[in-house]
Amino acid sequence: MKDKNTVIGIVLLAILFIAFFWYTNKEQTAYLAHQQHIQDSLRLDSIKKITPEQKAAAYQDSLRRDSIVKHNSAGNFSKTLNEPEQLFTVENKLMKVVFTNRGGRIKSVELKSYPSNFGGKVILGTSGKDAISYSINTGADRAASTDEMNFTPSQVVQNADGSQSIQFTLKDSTLASITHQYIIKPDSYLIDWNIDMNGANVLLTNNTMNFHFVSQPMQMEKSVDYERRMSDVCFSEGNDFDYISTKTDHTFEKPVQWISSVQQFFNTTLIAKNSFKGGVVHWTRKEDSSQVLGLVDANLQMQVPATSSINVPMELYYGPNDYKNLQQAAPDMDKIINLGRDMYSFVRPINKYLIMPVFNFFAGFISVYGWVIALLTIFIRLITSPLVYKSYKSGARMKLLRPELDALRKKFGKDQQGFAMEQMKLFREAGANPLGGCLPLLLQIPIFFALYSYFNSAISLRGQPFLWAKDLSTYDILVQFHSKIFIIGDHISLFALCAVVTSFFISIYNMNMTPQDPNNPMLKYMPYVYPIFMLLFFNSLPAALTWYYTVSNLITLGIQFIIQKYILDHDKLLAQMDERRKAPKVKQKSKWQEQYEKMMEAQKKVQQLKDQQKGKK
Repeated sequence: MKDKNTVIGIVLLAILFIAFFWYTNKEQTAYLAHQQHIQDSLRLDSIKKITPEQKAAAYQDSLRRDSIVKHNSAGNFSKTLNEPEQLFTVENKLMKVVFTNRGGRIKSVELKSYPSNFGGKVILGTSGKDAISYSINTGADRAASTDEMNFTPSQVVQNADGSQSIQFTLKDSTLASITHQYIIKPDSYLIDWNIDMNGANVLLTNNTMNFHFVSQPMQMEKSVDYERRMSDVCFSEGNDFDYISTKTDHTFEKPVQWISSVQQFFNTTLIAKNSFKGGVVHWTRKEDSSQVLGLVDANLQMQVPATSSINVPMELYYGPNDYKNLQQAAPDMDKIINLGRDMYSFVRPINKYLIMPVFNFFAGFISVYGWVIALLTIFIRLITSPLVYKSYKSGARMKLLRPELDALRKKFGKDQQGFAMEQMKLFREAGANPLGGCLPLLLQIPIFFALYSYFNSAISLRGQPFLWAKDLSTYDILVQFHSKIFIIGDHISLFALCAVVTSFFISIYNMNMTPQDPNNPMLKYMPYVYPIFMLLFFNSLPAALTWYYTVSNLITLGIQFIIQKYILDHDKLLAQMDERRKAPKVKQKSKWQEQYEKMMEAQKKVQQLKDQQKGKK
């Protein structure tokens, strides 16, 4: 009854803890909303006092000032400012590319094969801030960015190899010119971008092109918070892959081959075939309630030949984080897909040479990806089964030793050193390993981290339904809350609950198998407390991962039941252990065992001296 009351108390404390933080968070949110409402009301009141005539005059003044600034900076190219913006669309089988003559650049790219979670197709570059430009000299002591200039467009040309090309030309009053040529290939997300410049010695300073790459990735997936965590900036510097995620700035000290604005399943990448010589990138991850994931702002320098006419070959990638496509795009671009980085880099080989090939093999003839994951789980458990079987067998021996361990505890009482030495001797004679039951858990750790990385970045899972889950690449929803609850979030995932419940059963089973230390009663309650914290972690994970964990747990329970009921002969095993104790094999103790026994013997003598001194007093 005491243990039952303790468990109930711990559960109630956990519930009160969550409820307290939920209530505090709710009250703070309401207070901030009230303060914002007051500020908005004051701002609207001040705006209402402004007359329509004043608004119109202010707007015209703003336009006039902008026009003067642009006209002055345009210098020799000022005539181009009067041309209206024109849009041109070029399509292939994979994407629809919209070009604008303003800057002679790409305005947006629609990916035909990927539906958006908000209707229509996924479109990259729609934030209004996305642009790739560079600075040019427009006159004496004047400079401007190409995205402020209106280029003259050409018609779309169908090439003999099936590709399509379009050109944008910019000329100044001194006959210096710039041409942007774009080539869209039939079955590729790569776009060739060739910059031809006549009068480069006048248009550029010190034969250097200063590129400005700005990308503001927008929400594409269900959870903007989770997608923000999966977003970062990747690049190749000195032909080595690197990235920034938690940092905000990075200065390039070596040549840069490419730089990419990466979100969970898509990316926008600028590739320099001749490399940038250096630069700096600034990364800001948003933390507000908008659909903006972050902002990538990079300034990159490229050294060009000291000639009047130059050609600068570039490439642009607007597309999915698909492993094969990225492999073909540029060296190391496949590392954009996070299969294991930094302290988890040890799982990348597991993903690359085991998880991915097996997953793709099953996906080749099974269209339902939930069953592909189930088969992958069975495969992983099969290749680890020999080691797991040994651990279960060791656990069975531990269970059979329970009566003798209980007898030893009664015999030694408070003499913990004496009990520990006799316990080790008993384990050694019986061939039992007290840590044997930990092996299945240890085996799952690298596999879990590998699958965590893989399922978070596998675009093949995006939009794939299974059972009650609408999309395996994100969490499923059993209960949807109207607002976010502290730690838990705004939902409860059914697959996460399944993973937690099956883990709870495994914990109960293992606790019954392993002899418990009465001096550490808190171990009894871990199977009851652990699921609460496990749910908090699993609740926001992709359904693919929690489904894998559920299947793995069910297999574990099945293996344990079969081994205990049909494979292990407990009477025979007990007889073998008795024979081994009676005639143990001659086995030299390891240095660790010798040191451990010496330490225990020394502690025992110290304890005896203390007891003797207490007796004299």
